[in-house]
Amino acid sequence: MLYSEKVFDHFRFPRNMGEIADADAIGEVGNAKCGDIMRIYLKIDNEVITDIKFQTFGCGSAIAASSMATEMVKGKRLDEALQVTNKAVVEALDGLPKNKVHCSVLVEEAIKEAINNYRKSQENKAE
Repeated sequence: MLYSEKVFDHFRFPRNMGEIADADAIGEVGNAKCGDIMRIYLKIDNEVITDIKFQTFGCGSAIAASSMATEMVKGKRLDEALQVTNKAVVEALDGLPKNKVHCSVLVEEAIKEAINNYRKSQENKAE
């Protein structure tokens, strides 16, 4: 399968790339097999993701999936963001080759880790 125009677009012009110095939460995941590493930064206000940035060390599919996923969850409530699956990211990109679907799985895991880290930090503040 060739890459879709959306994959090329998000690879060439990634949205929300970078870091948030005063992030409310960070999620980082990696895949030792392929070498992809993703870090997601979240700013959260009243359970809503007001800003999101990513840093991805990996292939074009990993960068495109990270970019698309950040677009999909920005502005959503945390519970809504947790519902965004890797399949939804692949569909939004008009598909990924089978051997690159793991990139969308990694970004889903990174977002979930960031949200879980945020919730843990909020529980610790409440104690």
